[in-house]
Amino acid sequence: MGLLIAQLLTGLANAAALFLVASGLSLIFGVTRIVNFAHGSFYMLGAYIGLTLMNVLPGHVGFWGSILLAGIAVGLIGVVVEILVLRPIYRAPELFQLVATFGVILVIQDLTLMTWGAEDQLGPRAPGLRGVIRILGEPVPLYDLALIGITPFVLLGLWWLITKTRLGVLVRAATQDREMVGALGVNQSWLFTGVFFLGSALAGLGGAIQLPKGGANLLMDFNIISAVFVVVVIGGMGSLPGAFIAAVLISVLNVFGVAYLPSSTLVLMFVVMAIVLTVRPFGLLGREEVAGEHGQVGEPERPIRPFRLPGRLFFAAIVLVLALLPLYGSPFAQVLVTDIVIFCLFAASLQFILATGGLVSFGHAMFFGGGAYVSALAVTYANTPMELAFLLAPLGAGLIAILVGWFCIRLSGVYFAMLTLAFSQLIWSLVFQWGDVTGGDDGLVNIWPAAWLSDTTAYYLFTLLVGLGGIVFLRHVTHSPFGYALRATRDSARQAEATGIDVRRVQWVAFAFAGMMAGLAGGLFVFSKGSIFPNELEIAKSFDALIVVFLGGVKTLSGAVVGGAFFESVKDWLTRLEYWRLVLGLVIIGVVIVAPEGIVGTARRAGERLGLVKEEEGTR
Repeated sequence: MGLLIAQLLTGLANAAALFLVASGLSLIFGVTRIVNFAHGSFYMLGAYIGLTLMNVLPGHVGFWGSILLAGIAVGLIGVVVEILVLRPIYRAPELFQLVATFGVILVIQDLTLMTWGAEDQLGPRAPGLRGVIRILGEPVPLYDLALIGITPFVLLGLWWLITKTRLGVLVRAATQDREMVGALGVNQSWLFTGVFFLGSALAGLGGAIQLPKGGANLLMDFNIISAVFVVVVIGGMGSLPGAFIAAVLISVLNVFGVAYLPSSTLVLMFVVMAIVLTVRPFGLLGREEVAGEHGQVGEPERPIRPFRLPGRLFFAAIVLVLALLPLYGSPFAQVLVTDIVIFCLFAASLQFILATGGLVSFGHAMFFGGGAYVSALAVTYANTPMELAFLLAPLGAGLIAILVGWFCIRLSGVYFAMLTLAFSQLIWSLVFQWGDVTGGDDGLVNIWPAAWLSDTTAYYLFTLLVGLGGIVFLRHVTHSPFGYALRATRDSARQAEATGIDVRRVQWVAFAFAGMMAGLAGGLFVFSKGSIFPNELEIAKSFDALIVVFLGGVKTLSGAVVGGAFFESVKDWLTRLEYWRLVLGLVIIGVVIVAPEGIVGTARRAGERLGLVKEEEGTR
């Protein structure tokens, strides 16, 4: 009994920092509707700044004062980020804001590395709270009890701020109807800035207050952000009481999971989130989203039409140049272009559901890696010929997408995105931990193509044929009656329903089709590399595809191809730089603000201004 109580108290103590960070994210989302992935970076900055101040300010006052000062400092940093990066794009589509915050993560990562170095740093013990007390014979740190006591006061303070002050009234009003708040004469820009300060400060407080338990390191941002989003989504986006309940639930379950079911710790919180969202699509205390409020990529400023003759001739010329590459290029060039074509097909499959269907997925890599693993397992355990195993990749990925889609399509916006993330993490965990079958972290190797494709040139031409064929097929489906029906569900689900379109069925079929095409890319990948590892299923792979789609141009069907080619071409060079994250992050932020239409859209605009491209009727 004593052990159970001690574990429960440990979970409640862990919930303190998690609630502080999650409450800040919930406030920011509730008012600004920004899905701030950089929130984990503010948590990390709070830890490093707090640690620096604690080394300077001694005693009880210095310790607790350092925590408060760290929160204020991080809040001011959040204000700078809000004014310089987010304020110019508040009315931009959600995906642009999301990618911008991802750029902020990369910038803060390298700035933190420059300032504090790469080594992990231990946090000091809290003065006066360095010992333990025994409860039924089990030791419980005094600092854990202090955190448990502090958390209700934080919740009470936030409740008072939101319900009893003018700022709180404005925050609640903005959460319900931002446009009405603006119509009443409230300066929304400064309201957003104030809320962003408060939310960032809470994240900084969370990072500083956990120092005696965890210290500071450069992986803190990514380690916390998944848990924070899970807490906010389970509780209901924008709900502080929901965030508190979810933080306690997740923290306590994690502690008991580590003790009694260690294999579940990688996915336990995602399982809980999936169950909650399946039963309550908007979280425990969340409100139903307004139709079209989240998840949109923005309506195109012009109708997206199939290529005209000049575009088709240009595409044919590119295909011809690539087909003749073996005559003038090196084997390395063929391998590089093979990787580019595979990644472009993967990104194009994501853009299909994102741009055409308005469905932002955070877990699209589960279909890419899933298709690759289906082929690899068939070869490894059934000695399946490469030709048949390759065909199984899109089929297997499509079946996974059908199953996952059945649960996800019921949701929209952030909830849809997070549920795809949960399923992606579940599949990754299955592959990672089922070592007897999947090879675990060692992966599956010796998955080579058939003899007639064993030559580098032969497999290159095969990839070119299948990869470019898949991209062309995606364009064809986009311009088919089904594609226009899918676009109708994106622009107005209610009007689409009124015209007789079964919105959920169309979205489900599109989701499965996109998963199948991602699996096709995964089949090409596994036979090109001869192996597959769990990292191809990780969250980072999905976000690589999201960034590529954005860089190329969300509103342009060729954006994924151009963005994928650009990203894969510069990745090898970029990662050789010492501070490559800083460079990439600044590029992403710059593109968001200066050229939100991406490479393709910006090039087209420039061509129109120079008279090189004819402007289509109705664009002005």
